[in-house]
Amino acid sequence: MAALYSALEAGRVGIFESPTGTGKSLSLICGALSWLRDFEEKKRQEEARLLALEDGGPEGKKRLTAPEPGRPDSKDTAGEPDWVTAFVQKKEERDMVDRLKEEQIRRKKREDRLEKIRHNVQLKYAAKRKRSEEDETKRLLQLSKEVLSEGAGVDVLEQLDHNEEELILAEYESDEEKKVVSGLEEDDDDLEEEHVTKIYYCSRTHSQLSQFVREVQKSPFGKDTRLVSLGSRQNLCVNEEVRRLGALQLINDRCMEMQKNKHEKKSDEENEGKKRRVSRTVCPFYSYEQMQFLRDEVLVEVKDIEQLVALGRETKACPYYGSRYAIPAAQLVVLPYQMLLHEPTRSAAGIKLKDQVVIIDEAHNLIDTITCIHSAEVSGSQLCCAHSQLLQYMERYRKRLKAKNLMYIKQILYLLERFVAMLGGNVNQNPSCQAVSETGTVLKSINDFLFQSQIDNINLFKVQRYCEKSLISRKLFGFVEQYGGPATAVKTNKENQKLAGLQSFLLTLQQGSDKEGTPQIPPVEAENDELRTASPLMQIEGFLSALTNANQDGRVILNRQGTVGQSSLKFLLLNPAVHFAKVVEECRAVIIAGGTMQPVADFREQLLSCAGVEPARVVEFSCGHVIPPENILPIILCSGPSNQQLEFTYQTRDLPQMMDETGRILCNLCNVVPGGVVCFFPSYEYEKQVYAHWEKTGLLTRLATKKKIFQEPKKANQVEQVLVEYAKCIKRCSQAGGQMTGALLLSVVGGKMSEGINFSDDLGRCVIMVGMPYPNIKSPELQEKMTWLDKTMPRAAGQAPSRVLIENLCMKAVNQSIGRAIRHQKDFASILLLDHRYARPAVFNKLPQWIRERTQVKPAFGSAFAELRKFHRGKLDAL
Repeated sequence: MAALYSALEAGRVGIFESPTGTGKSLSLICGALSWLRDFEEKKRQEEARLLALEDGGPEGKKRLTAPEPGRPDSKDTAGEPDWVTAFVQKKEERDMVDRLKEEQIRRKKREDRLEKIRHNVQLKYAAKRKRSEEDETKRLLQLSKEVLSEGAGVDVLEQLDHNEEELILAEYESDEEKKVVSGLEEDDDDLEEEHVTKIYYCSRTHSQLSQFVREVQKSPFGKDTRLVSLGSRQNLCVNEEVRRLGALQLINDRCMEMQKNKHEKKSDEENEGKKRRVSRTVCPFYSYEQMQFLRDEVLVEVKDIEQLVALGRETKACPYYGSRYAIPAAQLVVLPYQMLLHEPTRSAAGIKLKDQVVIIDEAHNLIDTITCIHSAEVSGSQLCCAHSQLLQYMERYRKRLKAKNLMYIKQILYLLERFVAMLGGNVNQNPSCQAVSETGTVLKSINDFLFQSQIDNINLFKVQRYCEKSLISRKLFGFVEQYGGPATAVKTNKENQKLAGLQSFLLTLQQGSDKEGTPQIPPVEAENDELRTASPLMQIEGFLSALTNANQDGRVILNRQGTVGQSSLKFLLLNPAVHFAKVVEECRAVIIAGGTMQPVADFREQLLSCAGVEPARVVEFSCGHVIPPENILPIILCSGPSNQQLEFTYQTRDLPQMMDETGRILCNLCNVVPGGVVCFFPSYEYEKQVYAHWEKTGLLTRLATKKKIFQEPKKANQVEQVLVEYAKCIKRCSQAGGQMTGALLLSVVGGKMSEGINFSDDLGRCVIMVGMPYPNIKSPELQEKMTWLDKTMPRAAGQAPSRVLIENLCMKAVNQSIGRAIRHQKDFASILLLDHRYARPAVFNKLPQWIRERTQVKPAFGSAFAELRKFHRGKLDAL
């Protein structure tokens, strides 16, 4: 906490490591909020001093404008006369005092308002009563409309026609970006509300953020901290009609469209006489007044995402936008990685980083996270599908679309055509039936890809902006959803009642494809959920956006497989620092924290150094574990029971004797280790291979007499079930006694169980790492990254940057996996690293300090086994 406090005070960029179970979250909360409280107090004192000087008569004013010590009497450093300097300085100081007065008034208003809500229960009841009255009025109005429509017999065809109106693109005014704050009322008097100094805390998942908020609630700061939790529409939307869409992109687009409809309602009413009005759906939760009320409720009391959603439902206010209104006044903003690290998302959310503090928790994968956020991939079938849909859309509404819309649609169609051609296909033919002549993977620079695909004459920035402003992918999805055939899967009963005329129109288009070259809508691949629930154009927009990166910062990967449909285009970001640079430039201080941050060289060189951070600004902090030294036994094992040297390289690991030796080690361990044993393999393929070998040799049967064997599933939705069964088995064995002592879980490094899963207590009494999980250096993506690093980074201690990258990737994966075992102060476990290469200083020094200082290197199996037996027997006796 002291190290964190001083890093924030000095405006540093800190890399903080504190193992799980050491109170990392609470330390971050208390250290950061203590600093913020003291900072606010100092600021108040400084403001009071300046205002006192201003109000203190001529003497005070004289002191306020007195020249700084060391300033020359006659001229300033720029050569200006004294009176000019004094005048400018006096004006600046008066402006500052005026600003301070305004800020004081605003702050007082806000504090009074929140205090009133905090203590005045009647105010809450009044707001609730008002909402109930409004709901009752709406219900009565709806009943009246239904009665009237029953009598009048509304023309169903006309209603469908109105729905179709919503699918037509509005006139696209200009290519120029307009500075419009998305989703805010024009008369919003809080638009200019100043952002107070705050802490942005971000983590990977919503569950981690909720856990952090609960820690804040329990902390000494829980009662008087203004905290707001931000999340995606998928997590915060309370409009059931929108939530049912499922896919995030669809939810986003539908929400934006509903807002647009609300703002266009006024102009529709003004032009009612000139043109036929179109019925447009608006969101009932997007009420400015109710969102202001929700904002104040959020600031009064600390709430997590679930509580925020419940409050939104209760107050009939949108939690997604209501929480954003709370950002300027909040002291602590809790948000997922994506919202902070992706600049367009950051600005859309109204997040301002200037002079603020950012804490990035669970940051061991920060480099990969930034790379993934800014990379994009599209398949050949998605490209063909989007082209087909868009072409049919254009044919249907050609006469209704304005010239600028048609121009951009044609540009997008041309882009899709060229992308498919780059994969060796024709956009007018079924991608699943087109065989690719030259299979393989090719990497190109962005510029080369643009030239070779003949799209260098198209302004991708303008196309990207058009897609964003026109909501074309949403309109296209609505079109296919309502009238399309095989390309859509999200349909409701109402949407299935299609017009016969439109059906026959699409049928004509599809039948005519053989004669006129108009393509059919290709079938959607069933295994891809995102494809089944969203228009492929949404995915393609991400790829177009990625192509606007600087040429040197990324590569385009052409992955040509058996058919055009199976082939893909991928943008790979090589330099994540370009997207992190703005964060470290604007912020007062940035803290990168995690349970396992070793090796930190990657953060220093690939991220901070490339982002322009001076080495002197970087501070590192690492603390040991809270467990006593005798509660952990890490061993590097160099050879097995039959003296076979343990070296699991790509060349040797497949040898039968290596797989046999691994099996013998596990058999011996399972005899002495109680409860659960977790064994990590370098890959799913190798784990499968070893399992099959053991099955054939009968070793699996021997293992199964002591431990029930579980395998990590590849599918994410099956992980929970396996873990539940694994835990039940261990509990059953510990209660029953007998020959079966627990369970053995065969897991994979980098899999679902190597991160975020707690194998505490009996679930993980021993963690075994089979070999060193080096990444596949034959991967074209990794090779490109290595080439880029060797070109742009200096050599470290005589080693090529690419070699350092490989070792660091390996050890990050190892550290994450072995960190699963010890989860709290009274926990105990043994850790076994099966490979003599772990003893090499360059590798050994990359283990976490608290493990490294207790690790024993054992050349022979006998002495290692004796240590393990003694350790576990001693622990069982103590229990």
